[in-house]
Amino acid sequence: MITGGKIIQRTTTLLKCFCLLHQVHVHLYEFTQTRGESMLPTLAPQNDFVHVLKHRKLVHTVGPPRGLQIGDCVVLMKPHDSSQRVCKRITGLPGDLIQVDPSYDNDFENCFIKVPRGHVWVTGDNLSYSLDSRSYSVVPLGLIVGKVVAANDFNKPFYNNGIIFGYRRIINNYINV
Repeated sequence: MITGGKIIQRTTTLLKCFCLLHQVHVHLYEFTQTRGESMLPTLAPQNDFVHVLKHRKLVHTVGPPRGLQIGDCVVLMKPHDSSQRVCKRITGLPGDLIQVDPSYDNDFENCFIKVPRGHVWVTGDNLSYSLDSRSYSVVPLGLIVGKVVAANDFNKPFYNNGIIFGYRRIINNYINV
């Protein structure tokens, strides 16, 4: 027989576990679904879930971002709509001179931008289907939620050749280029 004291104890334990999971989700780690074609071939357009590490030290700095480098995939809040989040690749760090997509602007002098301190330049891997810094310019470091380290493709079978749900690490393909 469960007494009133045991119900309160179990409810309290359950509430503590929920609070712990919430804190982990908000501050340390997130497993979230991505949608859209902007990161093809790195991420599938649907049923792809990414593992995001959220280290506040990575992005909330005045100088160059610690732990982030060109080629890293990140999740960030959309600059003009903070209720939406997007996944993009960092293609420019503070101080870098970036050539903006010339097809958007025929004025040669405006084809280049220097990434200001405290900002990054991000693009999708599938440039034809990506709204990114070419559309909304540089992104403040404070909008970066975390760094994508892996993904699971739920379009794949549950278990195939030792891989569960198409698990793969998301690598920085800009290193050593």
